[in-house]
Amino acid sequence: MFSFPFMQHAFIAGTLIAIMSGLIGPFIVARRMSFLAHTLSEIGFAGASFALFMSWSPLVGMLLFSVVASMSVGELGMKEQRSESLISAVSAVAIGLGIAFLSLSNKNATAATGILFGSIFSINQTDVWEVIILATLVILITLMMFRPLRHFAFDYTTASFSLKNIQVIEVLFLGLMAVTVAVSAQIVGSLLIFILMILPASSAMRWGRTVWQIIGLAITFSVLGVWLALVLSYWLNLPVSFFIAIIEAGVYFSSLIRKR
Repeated sequence: MFSFPFMQHAFIAGTLIAIMSGLIGPFIVARRMSFLAHTLSEIGFAGASFALFMSWSPLVGMLLFSVVASMSVGELGMKEQRSESLISAVSAVAIGLGIAFLSLSNKNATAATGILFGSIFSINQTDVWEVIILATLVILITLMMFRPLRHFAFDYTTASFSLKNIQVIEVLFLGLMAVTVAVSAQIVGSLLIFILMILPASSAMRWGRTVWQIIGLAITFSVLGVWLALVLSYWLNLPVSFFIAIIEAGVYFSSLIRKR
């Protein structure tokens, strides 16, 4: 299996994406911004479709749309009382734009499927290097800013009074989430990105007692889920995203049973 370059690329990119998602996920769940993460994935779909229309790399479009949307929609969502309605409206517009750009670009159904459900076996060496650079950047920034991010995510009420640069941390957090969504969409697609970012973190919340334990478990669940999904996909010739969804959902349901 590992003699094929496409499997080597898939495992390298998948492992880094899983680590990044497992690291950022607990902060998103603790801050109760899972709905925004899902919306950013749909906005990423519009960005990738726009990139195809412009003959760019889909990752460039996802990054552009996700980062801009996270800074604007995220800030509004935090301040508005009807944040869910606002985010739902933006999500609807993003899906409509994605469909429109795909139609204008005259791309076939394969291009749309790759954006929506991922196409990790089709990534090349250039794509792998893009993932390595962006994932390393997200991981390093998160670790460097760990203490204020932990305070911001797990105890926002206190952090809003004690942290001097709370708005800077909010913008940084939204930017990290946007980049993670854009990069992770390559493995599970824009519609299923919450699987890797939210389910492992939600499961870890029920098992871990400290923040570091939660993050460690989230990364473990995420990485093992990706590895097992890649192997099963290779053996059974079914989409990777299907196995990731089944595995991570199984871990989450197991954590619910254990909690009871």
